[in-house]
Amino acid sequence: MTTATLPSFTTLEVQAEGQVARIWLNRPDLRNAFDEVVIAELSAAFASVSAMASVRVIVLGARGPAFCAGANLNWMRRAADFTREQNIADAGGLARMLRAIHECPKPVVARVQGDVYAGGLGLVAASDMAVSVDTAWYCVSEVKIGLIPATISPYLLRAMGTRAAQRYFLTAERFTAAEAHRIGLVHEVVAADALDAKIEELVKALCNASPAAVRACKALIADVAGREIDDALIAETVDCIADIRASEEGREGVQSFLQKRKPSWLV
Repeated sequence: MTTATLPSFTTLEVQAEGQVARIWLNRPDLRNAFDEVVIAELSAAFASVSAMASVRVIVLGARGPAFCAGANLNWMRRAADFTREQNIADAGGLARMLRAIHECPKPVVARVQGDVYAGGLGLVAASDMAVSVDTAWYCVSEVKIGLIPATISPYLLRAMGTRAAQRYFLTAERFTAAEAHRIGLVHEVVAADALDAKIEELVKALCNASPAAVRACKALIADVAGREIDDALIAETVDCIADIRASEEGREGVQSFLQKRKPSWLV
C-alpha cells in the first residue's frame, strides 16, 4: 500500500493511502468554520484527490468537537462591508466548492463527529452519503441573522426534501441527528465509538464495486433525479446500460460473476 504525496494545507489535513483519501477540516479551535481560505483549500483538496487514479473513495471528516459551525466570525465581519460585486465573488467561491464535492467522480462519505450549522450542512448534503454520531446537532441558522441558505439550498433540498426545508430553513430550529436521519440528510446515526467502524463498512463496500460503474452511477443519479419519465429519459437509460455492458469493466464484471471468480478490480 502506497501513500501519495499531496499539497500542504493550512486549514485541512489531507491523507491518501491506498484506495482511500481522507480530507479533515482541521481548525478545531474555530469549530471548523468557513472562511475564504478553508473554501479555497477544500476546492484544491478535492481537485487533487479526485485526480488520483488509485483513490476510490473520499472520506470528509473534521477534527475536534464540531464538524463545521458555518461561517467564521472574522470572515462575516469582513463580508459585512462588501459591495454586491464582492458578495457575488465571495459566494461564488463557496458555491463552486460545494459543486466540486457534489460532482466529484469519486464517492464522498461525510464522517460527522459533531455539531453542524449553517453552511456546514452544505458539506453533508453535497456528499454522497453521511454517517453522524447520535449526539450531533444540526441547524440551518441563516434566518436568525437576516440571511438565507442560498448557496447550500440545491444540495439540502435534494437531501432533506422540500417539506422539511420549509420548516428548518424558516424556523432555524436546532434538530437532532435522529431527525437528520428521519428527513434523509444523513444515512446512518451511530454512537461515537461506532462511527469509524460504520465509515469503514461503507468504504469497503464502495471499494468492492467496479470503479467505472460507481462513476457511471453518480452520473446516472444526477441525470435522472427529478425528471419526468418520458421517452427521452427511457432512451437515455437504455443507452446507459448498453454502454456499460459493452465497457471493459462491464464485460469483466459479468464474466467474473458467471465464472464465480473475483473481478479484476479486486485481484
